[in-house]
Amino acid sequence: MELSMPESGKTTTHGPISPTPEPAAAPPADGDPAARSGTSATGAATPAGPPAPTAALRRAGLLVTLVLGGLTALPPLSMDMYLPALPEVTRALHAPAATIQLTLTACLAGMAVGQLVVGPMSDKWGRRRPLLAGMAVYVLATAVCALAPTADLLIAFRLLQGLAGAAAIVIARAVVRDLYDGVEMARFFSTLMLISGAAPIVAPLIGGQILRITDWRGVFHVLAVIGLLLTVVVWRFLGETLPAERRHQGGVADALRTMRGLLADRVFTGYMLAGGLAFAALFAYITASPYVVQEIYGASPQTFSLLFGLNSVGLVAVGQINGKLLVGRVSLDKVLGWGLAAILLAAAALLLMTTGVFGEPGLVPIAAGLFVLMSAMGLAMPNTNAQALMRTPHAAGSASALLGTSSFLIGAVASPLVGIAGERTAVPMAAVQLACAVLALGCFLGLCRPWRRPVATGS
Repeated sequence: MELSMPESGKTTTHGPISPTPEPAAAPPADGDPAARSGTSATGAATPAGPPAPTAALRRAGLLVTLVLGGLTALPPLSMDMYLPALPEVTRALHAPAATIQLTLTACLAGMAVGQLVVGPMSDKWGRRRPLLAGMAVYVLATAVCALAPTADLLIAFRLLQGLAGAAAIVIARAVVRDLYDGVEMARFFSTLMLISGAAPIVAPLIGGQILRITDWRGVFHVLAVIGLLLTVVVWRFLGETLPAERRHQGGVADALRTMRGLLADRVFTGYMLAGGLAFAALFAYITASPYVVQEIYGASPQTFSLLFGLNSVGLVAVGQINGKLLVGRVSLDKVLGWGLAAILLAAAALLLMTTGVFGEPGLVPIAAGLFVLMSAMGLAMPNTNAQALMRTPHAAGSASALLGTSSFLIGAVASPLVGIAGERTAVPMAAVQLACAVLALGCFLGLCRPWRRPVATGS
């Protein structure tokens, strides 16, 4: 395989793909003094973002796209393959449902904290080494989860699994920022959603089928094998995308200053919070749906898996509409606003149904409301990431860490709330989703203030 890289004037034959385009000037963002002055939030010179990829880089990037898609699929695989087994784990470990739900919360919290560590590490040492180290620990932690004899130990090792697995998602986003900018980056995130979106579709199906032939521990055995295969693929095919001259040489204090500068950017923070709250609404569904669908409405694990997969198809399909039809033609802020509004309306409808305003709704109306809510995530999630990362070419790893950490931490807070009234009501799930949707739309309008910035299809 021979890949020509016009940006570097070199030809790469075989070996890992490592496209490293030369930086080009990025347009200054509104409300970002650092961008206007050409310095970073820490006062250092700010390397500009990379240009849109050339045709050769696109061809080289096909394999990179598949690798990054696999990395972004790892967190939903870790969460969703395990969902059909939650009621069985509750019985097997003789623990209440609220305790077993903490196994999801622990993994999510681990991914949140891990991103804060791995993101700055990847800005300093490059993307490849921290990613491989994190993947190796993920495989070991997942294998140990399969052996956990008590709920407490399972929670502990799920926390470690999340801490290590954080490397996959945060570095995948940073690699996208290394290679793409502007509209191209928004399109690439939608492409990643197509690939990684297959994970929520097939993961519960796989989990449900695993439960036919073995117990819940078999789910973790399969996850360990998937993690091992993905580690080998990363080692073999994903080269370094952050050149040495663009790396940060400072230590922890420098990383903290960089993050503080990013959080001081009102618009970046607005996108970060809007995306995190939208993700929390999604995670409220992920955490509560096994009990809502199976325990309240009496569906089988296989039926739950099919409904979960259908919702994921909606998310992926709308994400592709966003990337293929809307990006480049409609303002990203306008599309993001549509997505957040749809999430809010779906959550409001779910709350009305679950509180009995329309009588006993049954499974079909509830499933329809969840389908709309999940599908609208295809408009909200890729565009919050793209808009936030477009403002941070000088610290893609740290910015990616903040985006991921905020999403996972807010999701970890929302997770226990959905079970606060027990396993026999879906009202807490719908209430949490509505609260998150209202706050997400409020952060977008109040902090990003899109009407005050120039309207462009790439912003």
